[in-house]
Amino acid sequence: MSNELISNFSLHSESIDRNKELIIDPDNVFWAILKKGNHDPLTQRKILALYKKVKTKLNTQIKELRFKTSLNAVYLDAVDACNANCPYCYIPSKVRKSKKELSEEQLVWILKKLTGYFKGQRRDSTNKPVIIFHASEPLLIKNRIFNLIDKFNHIFHFGIQTNALLLEKSDIKFIKNNKVSVGISLDSCDYKVNNRSRLNVAGGGNFYKAVEAIEWFRGYEGLNVISTITKYNVKTLPQFVRFMHAKRVPCVLLNPVRTTRRTTVKLRPNQKDLTRYFIKAVEEAINISQRQKRGIIIGNFSNIVLGIVSPNARRLMCDISPCGGGRCFLTITSGGDMIPCGEFTGQEGFSGGNIFTSSIKEALNSPAFKKVRARVVEKIKECDECLYRNICGAPCPAEAASLNKDMYKISPYCDFFKELINYAFKLIAADKIKYLFHKDTAKNLKYEYNLRL
Repeated sequence: MSNELISNFSLHSESIDRNKELIIDPDNVFWAILKKGNHDPLTQRKILALYKKVKTKLNTQIKELRFKTSLNAVYLDAVDACNANCPYCYIPSKVRKSKKELSEEQLVWILKKLTGYFKGQRRDSTNKPVIIFHASEPLLIKNRIFNLIDKFNHIFHFGIQTNALLLEKSDIKFIKNNKVSVGISLDSCDYKVNNRSRLNVAGGGNFYKAVEAIEWFRGYEGLNVISTITKYNVKTLPQFVRFMHAKRVPCVLLNPVRTTRRTTVKLRPNQKDLTRYFIKAVEEAINISQRQKRGIIIGNFSNIVLGIVSPNARRLMCDISPCGGGRCFLTITSGGDMIPCGEFTGQEGFSGGNIFTSSIKEALNSPAFKKVRARVVEKIKECDECLYRNICGAPCPAEAASLNKDMYKISPYCDFFKELINYAFKLIAADKIKYLFHKDTAKNLKYEYNLRL
């Protein structure tokens, strides 16, 4: 599209490969993909007419998505102790060594308080608020957690993030019957590579126990496997996807290591390697989903694609500016502190109050939470001019605050995110979007606009 035609609009042009260019409004994520050199006046007029028609609606939708404070999930970090010793854990070692934990009585009290809060909100009655039992290792207090799930399952949807070391086969029936979401931590299909980063305190790793637990679940739709990408496992990502599909895992999350703690910077993968092997992993997942009835998706990449084709349908809140921390979700620590996100654990100045002495509303309106919500791409140098700013979201404020003592810094993975978004647009142009989601999700996606040229 000619620069003359788009100069009077908020549209910008970006090359995504040798043959295609992207026309995009970075403020509301209106986009169109054209063949390079397509200066057909009729095509250009159609795109601009559509843009003018939907611009106001898209502006309103993205503003609501970005700035509406609607708490939907609470992470409960009920126990500080851990039976693992992963080198990149975002929970500082001094916190884990404290072995502080919430009693069952305290947990019941907290969930009753959360019940009261959510009942006072205008909510879709079909969508339960979410409680996720998270760091350090929640199954160290398994009986307490299962008792809570049994008692409050009619009110909340529950999730558990675990290294699987304490999972037993008899637990699986309870988890499935209560439709609990489960995330199992596993970094590689090679036990030596995995156990280099997923260490247990006894000196081994979690590989065999995690794989055994994954096999017990046998394709359970509430299961996902989370791999933290480091310099050790980055080149094994495509094989990992194949391995997980063979184990009937429906969804994996491939998360580049968060360097919230400075000691983890040395584990960060080379960005060129990260980009290359992550894309190879996506290609592997697409090939599997094309060839076989039962596919596999890479959840965090699918979320990026959702940020392009259906921004309001995004599930993971890290890819939004401001992020979902202190807005869509919060974390309650073992001491009762309410912080915007677990990544802020151990950082000073980010507590919105204590659950035992303050209300949830007070926490959401606290200076600490407002500080995180104030971090928007428009205030971050480089991000403010990036065409992908409202697709990427410039994560992560906790990482930036820890590494730079300044939240208003770009992500150390900036180039990686740009390449992934370019790649996502290429897949959309190639009509491969149906292989990037579970079939029921792909069927239910509704386009706000769709102009076939």
